[in-house]
Amino acid sequence: MTEHAAWPHAPVRVALVGAGPWARTMHARMLAAGPETELTAVWARRTDAARATAEPYGAAVAGSFDELLDHCEAVAFAVPPSVQAELAPRAAKAGKALLLEKPLALDLPSAERLVDAVDEAGVVSQLVLTKRYHPTTRRFIEQARRTEVTGARSCYLHGAFLGGDFATSWRLEHGALYDLGPHLLDLLDAAVGPIASIRATGDSRRWLELTCEHENGAVSQASLSGRVSRDRALTRVELFGPGPELVYDTAEIDHEECWPVLRREFAEAVRAGRSSELDAHRGLHLQRLLAQATNESPAGD
Repeated sequence: MTEHAAWPHAPVRVALVGAGPWARTMHARMLAAGPETELTAVWARRTDAARATAEPYGAAVAGSFDELLDHCEAVAFAVPPSVQAELAPRAAKAGKALLLEKPLALDLPSAERLVDAVDEAGVVSQLVLTKRYHPTTRRFIEQARRTEVTGARSCYLHGAFLGGDFATSWRLEHGALYDLGPHLLDLLDAAVGPIASIRATGDSRRWLELTCEHENGAVSQASLSGRVSRDRALTRVELFGPGPELVYDTAEIDHEECWPVLRREFAEAVRAGRSSELDAHRGLHLQRLLAQATNESPAGD
């Protein structure tokens, strides 16, 4: 991980909900690395898994979610979306800042209730949209916003649903739209312009094609699948217009560079009491796009 300037504040005390592969390999390790944050406690429905996640970092193992809230000033979630939608509002009502996974929930009403709880409590929220914290992604978005875009093609493809730790039940049931879709829709929305409407064809559990119409008149396509044989994930965005094409590809990105940026920006937001643009409202915008793609709500809602 890259080095940062000295952290001038006390570390933000963050507790972690979840003890699965993503919680262990990313969340716990990132939050414990500091100096901006301190991993104080872990809670999961399987106590043995929570202990295995907490012990390498000297964090406490909470006996309940309510007990977890007593150990922290912020809560990070690494659980299925339905669990996050159930527990995150309780953490917000307890005055805790939230580090949220995508999607916020598995349906739009649950996501709206989560964001309402964040707004009512006035707590800081931030999304773990991993790629958004990498310098390469930020340079691409800055350049894209200065570029006239007529149309775009994009894809996010991997084979994690074919088996292994990340072939979890919620991913297999809801497929690539809910797991990979938020990342790609966020990139298209940020780089091309706000998405006004979206429609889907195909099967989210096999291969899904999204067609997005943007407020500026541009049209973009997104291909999503978690069931194709690849050595590593392919995430690529190609922008076309009157000038030279602009391409973003994660093939050469080292994701280890994302974590210290994410951690520091979350801690800065908590200490300032002010969320960044990648907050729960951004998550709700993406959730509304997912809802349109699944015909959960009419286009334009």
